[in-house]
Amino acid sequence: MPSYYYTAKSFNGKTVSGVHNARDASQLAQVLKSEGFILIKADLKNPEIESSPFKKDLLAGFFRVSSAEKIMMVKNLWVMLAAGLSMVKSFDILAMQAKKAKLKSALLDIKEKIYKGQNLSDSLAEYPMIFSELFCNMIKVGEESGTLATVFQMLALQLTKEHELRAKIKNAMIYPCLIIVTMIGIGVLIVTVVLPKLSVFFFSLNAPIPFYTRFMLNAGLFLSERWYWLIIVPVIGGVALWIGLKTKRGKILLDTIILRTPIISQLAKQSNSALLIRALSSLIAAGVPLVRALEISAKTVGNHYFKKAITESVDRVKRGEKLSTALKSYQEIFPLGTIEMIEVGEETGKTSSILKKLADFYEQEAINTTESLSVVIEPVLIIFLGAAVGFFAFSIIMPMYSVLGSIE
Repeated sequence: MPSYYYTAKSFNGKTVSGVHNARDASQLAQVLKSEGFILIKADLKNPEIESSPFKKDLLAGFFRVSSAEKIMMVKNLWVMLAAGLSMVKSFDILAMQAKKAKLKSALLDIKEKIYKGQNLSDSLAEYPMIFSELFCNMIKVGEESGTLATVFQMLALQLTKEHELRAKIKNAMIYPCLIIVTMIGIGVLIVTVVLPKLSVFFFSLNAPIPFYTRFMLNAGLFLSERWYWLIIVPVIGGVALWIGLKTKRGKILLDTIILRTPIISQLAKQSNSALLIRALSSLIAAGVPLVRALEISAKTVGNHYFKKAITESVDRVKRGEKLSTALKSYQEIFPLGTIEMIEVGEETGKTSSILKKLADFYEQEAINTTESLSVVIEPVLIIFLGAAVGFFAFSIIMPMYSVLGSIE
């Protein structure tokens, strides 16, 4: 039986959305009518895309809206609402400012839905590739409490902090990546251009050559004649690795390696904790219940072990345990002092403000660790580069001395 994404309204005007199995749209309308709702919209759910992580990730990447665009959009909404502009007019202006056709189309559709009486949060929820669950839930709380302008201000801060943290980590890794790419490029050039010319010299003399030099020379000859393997092998290997990391086992393996590697482990703990704690702080400050805030916050982090810690803690919080008590079983994955600070927040009733300060602290610590990591990587790469050059020199120059000695 097919599944449908639906939007419906109750007889008292409340709008709801969800997924329901039905033979067709008519049956879906009858089912919803029996529950006290009138069907407004029904879209057939595509099980092929939903069940395929590869296609889902591909579509998400194709329709991705950058963090900078989201931040600018939220800041503009905050300013326009604070100035007293209507929601319909605000989204009309945002659509005119949007550069990407996908985002422009989505904003115009949202404007039409709002004009017809649908809630903003429900309208945004129909575009999960653009607006996250955290985003939609905070908007919903703002609608219910009449503090939409304040919620947009909090969302702008949330998105800005996340963007800055990720951007600084990426920027710190650019230099080491450039060095690695340069090393690989020089290595390929030596193997495919220099070694084939030297191999003619060595093999023509019929002199004894060490096995490692012979291996390098044969590899150079092979790759100079079949250079396309230098493209095929990395492409196949890269695709296989990408697909493998999209599987559950591959993701767990990668996260395990990251959390057990010195320095990188520290960076992973700080960055994941900062993202998780800031999301939790924003949701609690907006008025979202703790259990729901934890469920949404778990989706903001990419590390499997952080997701597992929060997801399993939700069940314990539902049974009446404090969050700090529930998280103590996972103390090894959080930076030192995190759980103790959460406990202080619970005891003083200032959980949201303490979590916000904690997020600020871990963001700065993550940035400092990233800068330290780039400083450590630089000499390691230089030593590795020197060792590679030394190996090439030893493999070629030493046999040349032997050959010249035999000629004499």
